[in-house]
Amino acid sequence: MTWDWQFAIEIIPEIASAIWLVIGITVGAYFVSLVFGLVLTFLRRSSFKPLAFITYWFIEFVRSTPPLVQLFFVYFALPAIGITLNKYVAGILTLGIHYATYVSEVYRSGIDAVPKGQWEASRAMNFTQTQTWFRVILPQAIPPVIPMLGNYLLVLFKETPILMAIGVGEFLQEAQLIGAANFKYLEPITIVGLLFLLLSYPSAILINKLEKRSKLGYGVNKRQKGMNVIGTDGKAVEQSTNG
Repeated sequence: MTWDWQFAIEIIPEIASAIWLVIGITVGAYFVSLVFGLVLTFLRRSSFKPLAFITYWFIEFVRSTPPLVQLFFVYFALPAIGITLNKYVAGILTLGIHYATYVSEVYRSGIDAVPKGQWEASRAMNFTQTQTWFRVILPQAIPPVIPMLGNYLLVLFKETPILMAIGVGEFLQEAQLIGAANFKYLEPITIVGLLFLLLSYPSAILINKLEKRSKLGYGVNKRQKGMNVIGTDGKAVEQSTNG
């Protein structure tokens, strides 16, 4: 089998036509993973032990089973109990929930890295639990883990081909249909690989820039220099925690 440049050029628009579908699914699933991952993090830290225990085992179960099996369960098995989802929603929810279990661990590592003194200072200033989380802990916990969160965005993007199994017309399905119709698979499959590369690399650069801006915006550089940054509104809290 030899490379056919004319055939390759002809099929690029057809394969690339799925780009907005792939991006939409990736963005939707990533949003689900970020939000549900944070919910799982809070639930796992719950003082109600049974809830924390159930959350822990839910995370372990989802992480220990293949996303393709989960996709089949959501799309083919749930209708048996009256829950029917279209293939796009099923794909977004499956990928989003699967990666939410990984994202929750990333959140947890960031939260655990926040010095205990920040919690104590929050209590000393009579912050509510909500204020402590959203004005003190999360602004310090999230920026350092942005590279890991970005990593999962890229991994999730590269997982979208599994949705071909339920008929979602993403890159790989388009390539397979073209290959089957023309008895040529080398060009379409190679083009799919190149498209993933062309979309992933700029995303990695963007994530790197976002990481740098987030560190500046939330004062991570100050904390690294030894200053106790307790909130995004700042100076008075810094003075009180520095004594």
